[in-house]
Amino acid sequence: MVGQLAKAFESKLSFSGDSQLRLQTIVRLRWVGVIGQILALCVVYFWFGFDLPIGPCLTIIAVSAWVNVFLAIRYPARHRLSVTYATALLAYDIIQLASLLYLTGGIDNPFTMLIVAPVTVSAATLPLAYTVGLGLLALACTWLLAFYAMPLPWYVDPPLALPFLYKIGILAAVTASMPFLALYVWRLTQEGRQMSAALAATEHVLAREQKLHALDGLAAAAAHELGTPLSTITLVTNELERQIEKDSPHREDILLLRSQAQRCREILQKLTRHPPDEDPLHGSLTVKEMVHEAAAPYVDGPARIQIRTAPSAAAAGPDARQPVGIRRPGVIYGLGNIIENAADYAESRVEIAAEWDGQTVTAVIADDGPGFKPDVIDNLGEPYVTTRSDGRKERKSGGKVSGLGLGFFIAKTLLERSGARLFLENRTLPEHGAIVRIVWPRPAFEARLEAREAEIPRPVRQHQPPGPEDPISDAI
Repeated sequence: MVGQLAKAFESKLSFSGDSQLRLQTIVRLRWVGVIGQILALCVVYFWFGFDLPIGPCLTIIAVSAWVNVFLAIRYPARHRLSVTYATALLAYDIIQLASLLYLTGGIDNPFTMLIVAPVTVSAATLPLAYTVGLGLLALACTWLLAFYAMPLPWYVDPPLALPFLYKIGILAAVTASMPFLALYVWRLTQEGRQMSAALAATEHVLAREQKLHALDGLAAAAAHELGTPLSTITLVTNELERQIEKDSPHREDILLLRSQAQRCREILQKLTRHPPDEDPLHGSLTVKEMVHEAAAPYVDGPARIQIRTAPSAAAAGPDARQPVGIRRPGVIYGLGNIIENAADYAESRVEIAAEWDGQTVTAVIADDGPGFKPDVIDNLGEPYVTTRSDGRKERKSGGKVSGLGLGFFIAKTLLERSGARLFLENRTLPEHGAIVRIVWPRPAFEARLEAREAEIPRPVRQHQPPGPEDPISDAI
């Protein structure tokens, strides 16, 4: 399920026919540019009194203004531009700015660095190939402006003559800053998209788990309501069977009716085998029950699952009482995902140990596999960071199966939402294997149960604290 969701959201990271650039965004940015260009021309021409071709400059700016007016009339404000259309508009902005720079001093003009802006916008909203194309166009315009341009507006006496080496320095600065800024913005945008897709996948997983538990509640209600009529049908068919003659043509029908009623009762028993979280008697669960429920799907796998739950050695008195929390689908799913990963990578066994004291509740999941790779252990848990090439399933298939890294990210996110913190490490030599330590503050583990009891007064199961002669420990 996680793999299917991950692939679905991975496809959203790739660009389709529409870009991520809204028409309203590019129109507003161009209006800012038009106003800034007019102010700069007015200050230089009227305030400083420098001689420059004011007519051609204002004409170029007016064209940009009319393009904005046309776009605002032709399309709605929230229209998303196609990749080709957005690229063409940004290419026009580069050429328009280069034309103004040509009339006002070329690369000597201090505003030369603004030619980087359209490329940066492209890096944040367009595919990388289109950004590279716009970057090459901007660099070509900058190189032409370094050698071909009208003089920079300046005083007649003394005239301004910048050294050629200084012009080359400006050219080098623009050439270096353009790919740096573009790649920086592109990388930040990609990480943002990946995080958004991964969080959306997490929400879908949690919503699915909640729906499944809602179905459990419906199954329990159905079992409760249908139990009595099914028992009545079985009782009546038994009486009819005893009263009807053996050679009666209706005898087979009665036997069939009784067998089908019995089958219905068996189906309802299967549906209610896992208690729903709306059941007052099963809306809460202990640490032991939580660990067992999370590990249950993987017990029959090739790796042997060993589970031990007990209070810590320092716990005594009330602190040794086993914590009881509300049943949370996200926590059980997150634990199950980590146990599944451990079972995939384990050579022979997975050890799950849960202990508690007055301050914390800790669950440790350890395997005897290859352990975490040193180059990914610090980043593991981030979306799209994965080591899915060394696990049991992948080794058996020749290493052809790979993951997107969303499974562990989703598990980590769900567990952290419950107040837990995750710590990853490897076993110390000569042992080998990975260790995942999950630590809840005990008040956070039990807080939601207390809130539920305050909102809905109802009896909750009383769990006896483990005695010193009977530690709560199991091995599966």
